[in-house]
Amino acid sequence: MENIQTIDSVCTYCGVGCDIAAHVKDNKIQKIFAHPDGVVSQGKLCIKGKYGFDFVDSKERLRTPRIKKSFLEKNPSIKEAILSSLLDYDDVWYESDLDGATTASAMKLKEVQQKHGRKSVASIGGARTSCESVYLFQKFTRHTLNSPHVDNCARVCHSPSLKGMRTTIGEGAATNPYNDIYNCEFMIVIGSNTIEAHPIIANRIVEVAQKHDNMAVFDVREIKLHKFAKYKAIMPHEANLLVLNMLAHVIISEELYDESFIAERTKGFLEFKEKILNDPYANPKFFERLEGYEYLAKMIPKVAREYALKKSMIFWGLGITEHTDGSYAVMAITHLSLMTGNIGKSGAGLMPLRGQNNVQGACDMGMLPYYDPDYQSPKEIGLMTPQLVDEMLEGRLKAVLNMGEDLMHIHPNINKIEKALQNVEFIMVQELFMTEIASRADIVIGVKSAYEKTGVYINAMRRLHLSQPLVESDLPDDWDVIQLLDNKMGGESAYKNSNEIWDEVREVAYRRFSGASYTRLQRHRKRGLQWPVHTEDTPILHQLDFRTDDGLGEFCYHQYGLRNMIKEILDKNLSGYYLTTGRTIAMYNNSAQTKQTLSLMDRYDEDLLLVNEGDASDFRGERVILKSKNGQTTPLRIKFTSKVEPKTLFVTFHHADSKVNALFGDESDELILTAAFKSIKVEVVNL
Repeated sequence: MENIQTIDSVCTYCGVGCDIAAHVKDNKIQKIFAHPDGVVSQGKLCIKGKYGFDFVDSKERLRTPRIKKSFLEKNPSIKEAILSSLLDYDDVWYESDLDGATTASAMKLKEVQQKHGRKSVASIGGARTSCESVYLFQKFTRHTLNSPHVDNCARVCHSPSLKGMRTTIGEGAATNPYNDIYNCEFMIVIGSNTIEAHPIIANRIVEVAQKHDNMAVFDVREIKLHKFAKYKAIMPHEANLLVLNMLAHVIISEELYDESFIAERTKGFLEFKEKILNDPYANPKFFERLEGYEYLAKMIPKVAREYALKKSMIFWGLGITEHTDGSYAVMAITHLSLMTGNIGKSGAGLMPLRGQNNVQGACDMGMLPYYDPDYQSPKEIGLMTPQLVDEMLEGRLKAVLNMGEDLMHIHPNINKIEKALQNVEFIMVQELFMTEIASRADIVIGVKSAYEKTGVYINAMRRLHLSQPLVESDLPDDWDVIQLLDNKMGGESAYKNSNEIWDEVREVAYRRFSGASYTRLQRHRKRGLQWPVHTEDTPILHQLDFRTDDGLGEFCYHQYGLRNMIKEILDKNLSGYYLTTGRTIAMYNNSAQTKQTLSLMDRYDEDLLLVNEGDASDFRGERVILKSKNGQTTPLRIKFTSKVEPKTLFVTFHHADSKVNALFGDESDELILTAAFKSIKVEVVNL
C-alpha cells in the first residue's frame, strides 16, 4: 500500500463512539475500518461508520464564510467595516473571510446587547463537535457575553435521562461499560431500536440473547431486536411509565426486592412501596382491560421476576425520553435497579443509549442552561431551547449563535420556530453544510469536521476518546471561530491549540477529568478512559456510594397519567392514527453528512411511512400527507407492513423536506421540556 497512512481516530456518528482507523492517501480518506482489537467496535462498524465519510470531500462543504446581502443592507456600518473582504457569491450571499465574518458578528452582537440587554443573546448547539469547542462556546457565552442562555441538542433527546438519573442516583450517565453486557444474566430493552440506532451495541446484546435467551424487548412496534427476545412485548403508545411501574409493583408485591441493599444504600422506599401498592395503574392486571394487549398482564410479571432475581441491565433510548413523562419514566427505570441491587457491579446497571457521540460530552462541558461544566451550579440559570423560542416570538431574544445543531429540522414545531427566527435580528451558524438553519442565518462559517481536527469526544458509556485528524484542512475549528469572536467582544481567550483548552477543562471539571491528559488519552486511544478519571478511570459507577449529597439512592414515585391511545382503548373508542418516529440504520439524524454518500442515499433517499397491512383501505395512493394541529408533512411514501400495530404509524425523520417535525407542537417532558416526538395523533390526507 504505497504512500498509504493508517490513522486511528473515533467515529462521531451515534453515541456508541466506535474506535476507527482510516487508510489515507494524498490527504484523502480511502477506507475506514475498525481494528480487530478495537475495544468499542470489536473490529466491526455499521454502514455509516464504514462508508459515511464522503462528506469530508463533498463539493457542498462550506469552505468560505458567507454573509447574507440583506443583512448587510440593513447594517451599513458593518458592511463598510468589512467591505474589503466581500466577494459576490450569488443573489443571496457574499463570501467573506474569517476575519470579516467574525468582525461583522462581533459588531452586531455588541449592538444587539446594547439595545436589548445582555440576555438578548443565546448560544445553542455543540454536540456535533469536540468537548474543547463546546467548553469554549459556553464559557464565551456566560463570561464574555454575560448571557446565561446556553443549550444543546440533548434537549430533544436524553435530557430526561440526565434529569431522572440525577434525581434518583445523582449522576445522569451510563453506569457500566458496553462489555458488561457479556456479564449480565438478564436484559430489558425498552424504547430503543438498538439494531438500527446503535448497531455495535446491538451486536453484543444479540450475541448474549442468542446464547442465553435472556432478553425482554418493549416497544410500540415490532423491531428487529424482537426476533432475539424471550419476551416480545408490544405496548400501546405512551405506556412506558405504566409498564415500568408495573414491573416495580410485581417486585414489591412478590417481595423480590433486595432488603439489605435498600436498607444500606437507599432512602424513601417505604413511602414508594405504599404508593405503588395503592396505585390502580401499577397492577399488571390493568392490561386485562386493554383490548389487543391483554397478554402483557401475564408477561410483565414474568419479566419482573427474571429482572429481580438475576444480574440485570436495562437499556433505553428516545422511545423512553421523548414523552411528556420521560423524566419520570427514567426515574422508574432507576427504581428497578435500586430495589433489586442491580447497579454498582459488573453485569448489572443502567444504559441510556445516547444519540450522538459527544452529546454526553456537551452536557459534561456545561452546555446546559442549568449546569456549569462538571454539573456545577451556574452563577445564573438560563432558559431551555423551547423557552428561548418563546423569547424570540416575544421580542426579548434578538441574536442566536448556533454551532452544529439544525434548529429548523431536529426540533419540534418547526413552523413556530421559523416564525420565531424571523423575529430575531441576527443568526450566526457554524456548520459543515448549508443546513436548514444555515440557510436562514445572516452569517455562516464553515468549520472542520471531526475527521479534520483534534479533540475529545465522550460516548454513551462515559468513554473519552481523543480524535486526531484523518486529513488536513485549512478550515478553522469551531473553537478557533469562538476565540476570534471572543477577542473581538473584549474577551481574553488566547489558546494556542485544543490541548490548552482541554487542560483548562481538567482544572474546571476536575471531578471528572483531572487525570485525563492528552498524553494518557493518546496512550489509550483504542481503549479510551471512562470518567471520572483521576489516577485511574472508572468503568463502573456507584460501587460504594451513589453520587448524591448523602451517597444514597432515592425513590421518587410518579403515577402514570391515563391519556390518549390507552384511554381510547379503555373507553372502546380508538379512532384515527397515532404516529411514532425513529431512525433507520443508513441515515444519521438530519442526514447532513450521510446524504453525501451515494451508497447510503441509495438505501434511504426519502423518509418512509410504515402502515399496518390491515389499515390499507384508509391509504388510497402511494403517498399521503400527515396532518396535526401544528402543521403537516409533505407527501410521504407508504410501505405496508405487519411490523406496526393497527392504528399505529411509524416514520423516519432524516430528510428535512419531509417536514415531519412540523407535526409536533409544544407537548414535552413536564420537567425538562424534551419534545414528545414518540406519540402524536395525526390525520391522514390522501392525495
